[in-house]
Amino acid sequence: MIKVLGRPNSVNVQKVMWCAAELGLEVERTDIGGAFGGNDQPEYLAQNPNGRIPTLVDGDHVQWESNAIVRYLCDRYGSAPWQPGTAQLRGHAGQWMDWYVTSVHPPMTTLFWQLVRTPVGERDPLAMTAALNEAGKLWAILDRHLQSRNYILGDEVSMADIPLGCSAYRWHCMEFDRPDLPALKAWWQRLSGRPAYREHVMLPIT
Repeated sequence: MIKVLGRPNSVNVQKVMWCAAELGLEVERTDIGGAFGGNDQPEYLAQNPNGRIPTLVDGDHVQWESNAIVRYLCDRYGSAPWQPGTAQLRGHAGQWMDWYVTSVHPPMTTLFWQLVRTPVGERDPLAMTAALNEAGKLWAILDRHLQSRNYILGDEVSMADIPLGCSAYRWHCMEFDRPDLPALKAWWQRLSGRPAYREHVMLPIT
């Protein structure tokens, strides 16, 4: 059985669990990291020297980095549309998945930490405003892209939607004023109709 080591409220663990559920895979998840600890222990570090979550164990195969795990699961167990059928589509999937990491994740992390993990009296208004402005500009890029398609690669959902889809839940559900991005919101609402997304992504933001 596939094992996933990581706590359920981690956005990176949510990517992996949502992907596995969409592929119909049986997964045993263990609470690691955050309040559960364990990610600084020698046994865990032997599998993932970064001490971060998630870590995937599939038989004798061990993998870390959440986007890489999603790619691995789709490559090994998936088929179209989750695993895009051409090199060009896989290239575009990787492009958007990496764009999430390099561009969208940093300001979204700032918003999360300021709004969820920091007491109201200790928040940094300048940092929050800068992160919101940056995130809004980036989500507007995806909004324009989605104006002519239902999902990131076209008419069908794929692995390209997973990292940004997890982050989109936080963008739409954390408490702040956000710009009106109708194509982005419609895409997120389509994802929200998926049982696996609701089960593994639409959890309390803590």
